[in-house]
Amino acid sequence: MSAQEREKLNSVETQEWLDSLAYVFANAGDNRAAELLEELDHYAYFHGAPITFKQNTPYINTIDVEAQPEYPGDPEIERKIRNIIRWNAVVMVIKANKKSDGIGGHLSTYASAAELLEVGFNHFFRGHGAGQDRDLIFYQGHASPGVYARSFLEGRFDEARMNRFRRELQPDGAGLSSYPHPWLMPDYWEFPTVSMGLGPIQAIYQARFIKYLENRELKPKGDAKVWAFLGDGEMDEPQSIGAIRFAAYENLDNLIFVLNANLQRLDGPVRANSKVIQEFEALFRGAGWNVIKVIWDSKWDELLQKDYNGTIVKRFELLVDGESQRYAAFGGKELREKFFNTPELKALIEGWSDADLELLNRGGHDIHKIYAAYASAVKHKGSPTIIIPRTIKGYGLGESAQARNVAHQVKKLDFSTLKDLRDLLELPLTDDQVEHMEYYHPGPDSPEVKYTLERRAALGGTIPERKVEYPHPTIPNGEFYEEFAKGSGDRQVSTTMAAVQIISKLLRDKEIGKYIVPIVPDEARTFGMDALVPRIGIYSPRGQTYTPVDSGSLMAYKESVNGQMLEEGITEDGAMASWIAAGTAYAHHGVPTIPFFVLYSMFGMQRVGDLVWAAADQRARGFILGATAGRTTLAGEGLQHQDGNSHLQAYVVPNLKTYDPAFAYELAVIVESGIQRMYVDGIDEFYYVTVDNENEVQPAMPADGRSHEEIREGIVRGLYRFQKSAHKGKLRAQILASGPAMGAAMEAVKALEAYGVAADLWSVTSYKELHQDALLAQRHNMLHPTAEPRVSYVAQQLSKENAPGVLISVSDYMKLGADGLNGHLDRKLWTLGTDGFGRSEAREELRDFFEVDTKHVVLATLYALQRDGKIKGDVVAKAIADLGIDPERDAPVLR
Repeated sequence: MSAQEREKLNSVETQEWLDSLAYVFANAGDNRAAELLEELDHYAYFHGAPITFKQNTPYINTIDVEAQPEYPGDPEIERKIRNIIRWNAVVMVIKANKKSDGIGGHLSTYASAAELLEVGFNHFFRGHGAGQDRDLIFYQGHASPGVYARSFLEGRFDEARMNRFRRELQPDGAGLSSYPHPWLMPDYWEFPTVSMGLGPIQAIYQARFIKYLENRELKPKGDAKVWAFLGDGEMDEPQSIGAIRFAAYENLDNLIFVLNANLQRLDGPVRANSKVIQEFEALFRGAGWNVIKVIWDSKWDELLQKDYNGTIVKRFELLVDGESQRYAAFGGKELREKFFNTPELKALIEGWSDADLELLNRGGHDIHKIYAAYASAVKHKGSPTIIIPRTIKGYGLGESAQARNVAHQVKKLDFSTLKDLRDLLELPLTDDQVEHMEYYHPGPDSPEVKYTLERRAALGGTIPERKVEYPHPTIPNGEFYEEFAKGSGDRQVSTTMAAVQIISKLLRDKEIGKYIVPIVPDEARTFGMDALVPRIGIYSPRGQTYTPVDSGSLMAYKESVNGQMLEEGITEDGAMASWIAAGTAYAHHGVPTIPFFVLYSMFGMQRVGDLVWAAADQRARGFILGATAGRTTLAGEGLQHQDGNSHLQAYVVPNLKTYDPAFAYELAVIVESGIQRMYVDGIDEFYYVTVDNENEVQPAMPADGRSHEEIREGIVRGLYRFQKSAHKGKLRAQILASGPAMGAAMEAVKALEAYGVAADLWSVTSYKELHQDALLAQRHNMLHPTAEPRVSYVAQQLSKENAPGVLISVSDYMKLGADGLNGHLDRKLWTLGTDGFGRSEAREELRDFFEVDTKHVVLATLYALQRDGKIKGDVVAKAIADLGIDPERDAPVLR
């Protein structure tokens, strides 16, 4: 048989198969056709047919035009509403930059996303009035001008406030924050999203936490969705895609990503030489997501319906994004010359003008296509959905911005461009009004405003809106923590173990036990939390479909649908996003869950710092416990494991309180105070507390005539005297210690007696609390120069009258934490700390290396006394020799 005959036969055979499949479609339906294709695929695979697996579907819309539902709204009035919002968003940014050059703002992101958001606002996004069905929405941060402009149309903002965009410190009233910031606009924004990549991962864990609350019966089951509006350039961030497989595993069908593919990031194309939409489709389909592509608008349907040979679809496959951007920028003439570049393609547009070709738009600007995608997504069950609409960055903003590489940086438009925009949007503004950049509002009784408010009323009220309404829990009082005030007797206990005991006891409490949410990133056994697993269970939406290998043991691994612990696997970012979901449930769901995220301290703050900042912005509440903390307690682990810096990293977050307790009773007081302040008093703060893994006898709270309340106050405020010296020596010293450095300080107190030094011992639970209080006192005194000077708490406690002698501090953290107190005391504080890289060694050698062991505390004290003129230098020199200290060795910070 000749090659020509073979080709003809193959063609006939192929057509017979296609006709058979068409018969099945017509008589048995889509599902039966899919079943047959799957059977054929299996048969071919097992018989060795070399079928290449494809994760991509053709570069066309996922939802066929015949499957599109009828649009439920009034397209014409919605077009007018979008036009008004587009104009006001542009004017707001331009006016801000004219008034204060360089104040910033973004025009192009909202221009590309207007239709995506407006279809949601008008038909899908449910507000607080929807109750259990209300949606959570993560907006693209750079699109905030459009969201503000919608609120202006709704009457929520007036012109004066619009004129204070990015001007939040003006004397004439509240401004509008640059991006979604709940800390700055606590009644409006719910989620901070402009730090790229943090929106996607937080949205995933928010969706999972809704399921968690429902399965634990802390929240009635509803139909709430989590919508996350993302940018295609944003997906380069690892956090954007790092948890997408987890979302599919958890069957988060309450999660919808809307990935705005305008094909541009900040400097240029996202994937100029390929198609980013196809890349994302393959990635998310492979991860188990439902993928809906919205690529071409309805005008393209005219061509596709008469393209019997698939010529246009084949041409679509040849497109690269860099080419697509040229068509968006240069219009119909470029499209005619470069896209419709074969006789077959030219025949399809015969009789079309360049103006007709201009109407061939991207699907992300077609409300009918968007509505069809959203309607399909909200009905989908069993997996999360990603909708990938193709849009134009800077859509409608003219030659200076539309689809240009500079679009993201455009903050201003000239008068001519503004007039063109006014004409394009068909707004009744005069040239003079355009020149003066006036907002356009049709009036509260206009059809546009009435329609907008009616649609929002039907969906549960205006959004975005943040409401905080939750039942304030009855929390344990001081008696609950009494056992920790008594000490551990002869039993050696680390503060990490004490933390687990406190959490365990809270879990048993009848009032708040159900609200406690323990979270660990695959380290439960490391932290001694494995005993909690069989008791409270690890949350899993699948339950436990297997018999664990340790079944029958007291510590059996237990997963359950109503499990209380969140065991997140090896992902600090995922666990932190989960903590944020739990720590903001009081605001989003009216459920005051109290999360305890127990992490490896060194793998905590430095890895999740950006998410911690996001937690602060959205007023999250709860506890982060940095376990196995300290640079010298984690024997043998070495450079990357030994934490001497997390307190400095935590310090920079304004509403994050940081503590480094030395004893179990201190930890109990901190937890008690924190729960009271956050969940009863309603203070928007959260806690970072380090706990170590060094087993020691835990002392009782001091009983030296002071009340427990006085000591408790000192623990919370950051400092209290742990023990007063009974030594009668004439030389005096005050030694400050915190966390795991307390042991060396205790021994140093005894050793110093041999040198005639009577040293009192202080426990410093928080240098940050002390430093901030001192800064506030300093500021007050500077602003009130004629008033009685205010004395900070630390200056009162460590005054020469109350605490005579030299001041020495020792910490398992960098010296900088304690050094912050210098300048706020009536004399110098000499500091010891663990600056430098960690080492694989035992504790004793590590403390010698970092010069924070007993002998170095003694040396520092004697040197401070010499500098104070109390002893001679030869006394210090003899001590150096007696203590076996090598004065010529390199400083640890240099090694």
